[in-house]
Amino acid sequence: MWELERNSHSDTFASERLAIVGRGRLGNALANALQDSGLELLGPFGRGYDGDRAGVVLLCVPDGEIAVAAASVTPGPVVGHCSGATGLQPLSPHEAFSLHPLMTVTAVGGSFAGAGAAIAGSTPRALGLAAALADALGMRAVEVAEADRTAYHAAASIASNFLVTLEAAAERVAATAGVDRALLVPLVRAAVENWALLGAERALTGPVARGDEATVAAQREAIADRAPELEPLFDALVDATRALAREAQLA
Repeated sequence: MWELERNSHSDTFASERLAIVGRGRLGNALANALQDSGLELLGPFGRGYDGDRAGVVLLCVPDGEIAVAAASVTPGPVVGHCSGATGLQPLSPHEAFSLHPLMTVTAVGGSFAGAGAAIAGSTPRALGLAAALADALGMRAVEVAEADRTAYHAAASIASNFLVTLEAAAERVAATAGVDRALLVPLVRAAVENWALLGAERALTGPVARGDEATVAAQREAIADRAPELEPLFDALVDATRALAREAQLA
């Protein structure tokens, strides 16, 4: 994958009318984010929209519904989807592109400026449209090859979804000691910022990194007593952290 030069496609969308399909979190968030972009927007429409009056149709629907939504579009517009793991084949026979915002969108919305965007296109024009749309959202476009999409999406899930799962585990254990989630938040933010600035090996701290096995063993006993369902997760994370600490020592 490689990052595309920003603003190199700024004129690509100038004469295109963009229709968004999907009234869920992502469709609404993208529509709101593009309100001041200067693009002519249609929608968000519900499923079944046929592409009427649009030059570009962006499908913000679940992965399993992409093919059906694409089939509803009368041939003519360029059709794209926002899936991270899905290739372009479900959009056939349309000229196709994909744009996956590397950003979380919740029920309260989301901000896309500064985030990454994995893009692909079945033609140079379609790829240019994807890059131009990323530019309009203030995102950094990176082209991800078809063969790399599943690995890319797995990385995104680990970085975002699994992080939330991990913090849920920390919150559960902290609650047994009368510690509120809010007290963990500055620690989590600092850890993420250190990782972003320094990389994993230099940002790693804690008893595993220090080789303090007595403390690690005591922590495991506490987990076994307070939240035994988390023992396998704790053990797996200790093993992975030991491996990272060894890499840091060799760096």
